Amino acid sequence: MKKFLSLGLLSLLLAGCTTTMVTNLTPPQQARNANGLYPFEAILDSNQQSMVKDSVQAWVRIGEEAYPMRRTSLLKNRWEAMVPIPGNKEFVNYQYKFNYEYRSLPNHRPNNKLSTPYQLQIINK
Repeated sequence: MKKFLSLGLLSLLLAGCTTTMVTNLTPPQQARNANGLYPFEAILDSNQQSMVKDSVQAWVRIGEEAYPMRRTSLLKNRWEAMVPIPGNKEFVNYQYKFNYEYRSLPNHRPNNKLSTPYQLQIINK
């Protein structure tokens, strides 16, 4: 019984000490361009030791659409995507979503992190 109580307290302690943050690197304004593709970039920072780093998948969510992001080659926690935005849009509301697995007994378990909402303004030049 003491063993299970100790294990439960340890897991609560470890769970309470983890932080996972999303940092938006996309500027709040971008100039309208001819091809209609706009760069979105974010960083996922986590001190969760149980996170399976290779399991992370990222998306940019705009309305009902989700656009996959890819990891950058230099920084493994930085993600980017080129997203099509219609020419008639002046403002775009978006969020980042990160799905990942974490180590648990007996198997890995799924988890996710959803960023706060952001807004991009597309400016005519």
